[in-house]
Amino acid sequence: MQFTEDQKKVIETRNKNILVSAAAGSGKTAVLVQRILSRITGKDPIDIDRLLIVTFTSAAAAEMRERIHAALLQAQTEHPEDENLQRQAALIHNAQITTIDSFCLHIMREHFDRLDIDPAFRVGDEGEMLLMRADVMDGLFGNMSW
Repeated sequence: MQFTEDQKKVIETRNKNILVSAAAGSGKTAVLVQRILSRITGKDPIDIDRLLIVTFTSAAAAEMRERIHAALLQAQTEHPEDENLQRQAALIHNAQITTIDSFCLHIMREHFDRLDIDPAFRVGDEGEMLLMRADVMDGLFGNMSW
């Protein structure tokens, strides 16, 4: 794939956090996959399970994981002796490729003791959340005289 200059900047930028936002169909996933591959296979590679890759939807996270894995498998067929490629392909299953809400839930489950929350906490379903919102609104505005 041929990348634009802006896309190349995203792929090649180092030592900074970046946020990529672009229209649907603009090649975001391809650019991010290439960026990740360059970080885990390029000069001074890092392990993929040391990266945090956040997307907006679970479907996008799954697609990202699949594309990275497919690219690693393709690279392995081209360089079967490359031990780093083998390692990255094995580590992809532990990589944090997720949505922000799933990542936050993971952090809360891992560190409930530091957060001083019940380890048996759970995320409420949509119906429960609607009822809670209504209770909060009643608590805030229910006793007000207009």
